[in-house]
Amino acid sequence: MKILVLNCGSSSLKYQLIDMENESVLAKGLCERIAIDGSKLTHKVPGKEDFVLESPMPDHSVAVKLVFDALTDAEHGVVKNVDEIGAIGHRVLHAGTQITESCIVDQRVKDIVRSCFDLGPLHNPANLMGIEACEKVVPGKPNVAVFDTTFGMSLPEKAYYYAIPTEYYEKYGIRRYGFHGTSHAFVSKETIKFGGLDPEKAKVIVCHLGNGASVSASIGGKGVDTSMGLTPLEGLIMGTRSGDIDPAVVQFICNHENKTVDEVLNILNKKSGVLGLSGGVSSDFRDVENAAKEGNHMAEVALDAFRYRVAKYIGAYTAAMNGVDAIAFTAGVGENDKLSRQLIVEQYLGFLGAKIDPERNNVRGKEALISSDDSKVKIFLIPTNEELAIARDTLRLVEAQ
Repeated sequence: MKILVLNCGSSSLKYQLIDMENESVLAKGLCERIAIDGSKLTHKVPGKEDFVLESPMPDHSVAVKLVFDALTDAEHGVVKNVDEIGAIGHRVLHAGTQITESCIVDQRVKDIVRSCFDLGPLHNPANLMGIEACEKVVPGKPNVAVFDTTFGMSLPEKAYYYAIPTEYYEKYGIRRYGFHGTSHAFVSKETIKFGGLDPEKAKVIVCHLGNGASVSASIGGKGVDTSMGLTPLEGLIMGTRSGDIDPAVVQFICNHENKTVDEVLNILNKKSGVLGLSGGVSSDFRDVENAAKEGNHMAEVALDAFRYRVAKYIGAYTAAMNGVDAIAFTAGVGENDKLSRQLIVEQYLGFLGAKIDPERNNVRGKEALISSDDSKVKIFLIPTNEELAIARDTLRLVEAQ
């Protein structure tokens, strides 16, 4: 079966068409600037030149129609017609506490996604638009929703409850959900498979380090804890997000700067992290690293603080699981920044008997064991593949119908 995977943002749409016979990517692409002037589709097929189309996309329905047109085009398409596409898998951010696993979309599912707009204001409306656009453009084709929060739904109560009055959980579902869930689920299972670990009992810590960053702990691929919370603002220092912070900081800045809570949260979400801590150098870790090399002290502090926070979570999650068998690095920084991997392990994880092999660590973007033979903990680089994870879930659910 061929499965189309969609990841809709408020003004963008990423897609991949995957042949599940061999899990190969037949085509992938991006629609940019949806509902904004200058809309553009970039369509990539392995072994062919990129096809670029500049065409107005007033809404997601038009963008989805252009994607199907590109996939079925005689010249740059990869299927004869839409009948060859068996189903569509959608990345959806949030389903609150009401849906705990991936599911085939029906009216109830759409209503739940809509009811969680306030929990995922940037993503959920766009995710729903993508689903409804597919229903309009290819009616009758099965749509599957794969939720970013599914991985966090297996957390025990002691990990997901916040120590605030329980009425706020009962009224509003305020709890730890965790994000990057599709990535954490995929990488933890791949780590077990690639490392030849016990599929039932392996204790794995996944460090998903990119512009958005989070750490998870899992036993046998089942989530035990994760660093993001009600929203993706909690946890690690990120590109523009502060991560963990004393909540009273919000009130303090509001009072002293005459700002609203929303304005301060905007600062914590979009102007903080390594961008804020480096004094405004950049949210891109590569730029911050270059600035640090050139002697920018606060850029150096930002990188040190980022790595320190990652190491603290690894230590905490080792305690939470009473041990760790493997640590996996993934996502943009995790897969490509060998220096960060090395420093996190060498500076902080000696107490675990964790050792990195400099030669093995000289690798980017492919599955690899990067710890030394005498390391007591296996350390891996495992590239994330959220699209494939979504496609696998979609196939499983459609075949089970």
